[in-house]
Amino acid sequence: MLAGQLFSPFEVGKDDWDRVHAAQKAFNESAFWCDSSALEELKKCFGAAPDDLKLTPPVYFDRGVQVFFGKHFYANTDLTILDENDVRFGDRVMVGPHVSIYTVSHPIDPEIRNTELEISAPVTIGDNVWIGGNVVINGGVTIGEGAIIGSGAVVTHDIPAHVVAAGNPCQVIRPIGEADRQFWQAQYEDYLRQFQEFDEKAKP
Repeated sequence: MLAGQLFSPFEVGKDDWDRVHAAQKAFNESAFWCDSSALEELKKCFGAAPDDLKLTPPVYFDRGVQVFFGKHFYANTDLTILDENDVRFGDRVMVGPHVSIYTVSHPIDPEIRNTELEISAPVTIGDNVWIGGNVVINGGVTIGEGAIIGSGAVVTHDIPAHVVAAGNPCQVIRPIGEADRQFWQAQYEDYLRQFQEFDEKAKP
């Protein structure tokens, strides 16, 4: 359906709804850590899903077919996506626990709202985005490449690339820059050094 136009949820994609609801029920009840068959069936319901898609149950999708996952996607437990419009993830996106993405909304006027008609708008999330736990992302939002969304944020408008943003409503806190890269490169190099030292000591 087109963004911003009224539609009936009872007339759109019932076959998609039935298929993804059966597949996610099986996945949510599966021994996913040792049997990937349920995840493989669920992946068939999505608009796009990479070979290395990682989801931690339970998950919930309204239709599935309008969700497009990029490469190396990971979501912690309880991901909820109401995909009455497109939800597109870039590559290497990480999602914390209890994150909800709502492309669908309802008319403000109660008389029209009571007709059960709905409206929707797409969500786009760029490459290398990290979304913290308990974040809510509303329809019509684009989150730029490399952004970090702090835990508990409610994202109601676009977030630019390479920033830390948090709060309700979500606001930019600061940019992510060269000092951040240098700090974490140093942390990583220190980790590698300590690992190598431990490995050397462990050798017979």
